[in-house]
Amino acid sequence: MEEKKIKISNINIFQIIRILMADKKKVLIYSITAGVIGVVLAFATPKIYKSTVTLAPEESNNGFTGSISSLASLVGMNMKIGQTGDALYPEIYPELMSSTRFLLGLFPISVTTQKTHETFSYQDYLLNHQQHAFYEYPTLWIGKLLEKMKSDEKPVPNHKTSYFQLTKKEDGIASAIKNNINCSVDKKTNVITIVVKDQDPLIAAIVADSVQKHLQQTITDYRTKKARVDLIYMEELYQEALKQYQKARHKYAAYSDANRMVTSLSVQSVIDDLESDMQLKYNIYHQVVEQMHLAKAKVQERTPAFTIIQDAVVPIKHSNLPKIVTLIIWMVLGFLVRTGILIWRNRRIFLTFKI
Repeated sequence: MEEKKIKISNINIFQIIRILMADKKKVLIYSITAGVIGVVLAFATPKIYKSTVTLAPEESNNGFTGSISSLASLVGMNMKIGQTGDALYPEIYPELMSSTRFLLGLFPISVTTQKTHETFSYQDYLLNHQQHAFYEYPTLWIGKLLEKMKSDEKPVPNHKTSYFQLTKKEDGIASAIKNNINCSVDKKTNVITIVVKDQDPLIAAIVADSVQKHLQQTITDYRTKKARVDLIYMEELYQEALKQYQKARHKYAAYSDANRMVTSLSVQSVIDDLESDMQLKYNIYHQVVEQMHLAKAKVQERTPAFTIIQDAVVPIKHSNLPKIVTLIIWMVLGFLVRTGILIWRNRRIFLTFKI
């Protein structure tokens, strides 16, 4: 049984050009039609604005160990030599900002639109005040219709937003916020870049500034948690020591005044005991005051410092592709589509079959 052999000849570019020239009217129609479609889609798509914040966290590497870690980062190695042992370091900030707990903290942010100067919570703005392209409306309508048809999802009475259990809407808002925020970290310099995109330029800047502050507060809370717990404990000891000292002092003063003219040895012995007890309570109080001041200093020491390299600024220009670029891309796409059709229709000119 003989095998069928297919021999493909070299495609002659001049043949393709000749075919395109013979069909130039339709090629032009395809290109213009595609260009018009592209421009219509470009005008129908909401403009997106981006606001960028750049900051550098406190560097915890020092001396020789810090130099080794810096050299290791140049080759992509992650060597945390000589650091304080914190679980939160710049490389995992993007994962931290993608966590549900972090995203829920952005829900109540107050945002103001640039055109109408209306103020909403960020959650309400994303849920009820977003613009959509016309080709997205069928999907939105179908989604709302399906949501109404579902009878098993009933509103939970007195529902309070919690990262442990989100409603479907809350999960959608959290996903929208996650898509609007991008965080990247330079492994060599640890410089953090936060980019926030939104349909409103003012809201993009407000959210970028809020995300930066929320990240700083989250890191600060983590770094100072143990020190703040110790400070609260020392403040409780301070209040107790102060009460004990004041009680001993008042007891000593009252007994001394009541027995001022008494020369009895037993009375003098009681006065000496009360004075010793008062002095002991004062020494304890004094030591607790010193420890409380040290605890306050520890909180300040553990508070990280961030250097803001680039503050959030209201963007002037949108980040969408220019209309002329969109027009050219779609016209080229229309040209390629028509070219592919012509090549397929005239494939026998380019392909020679030999059995």
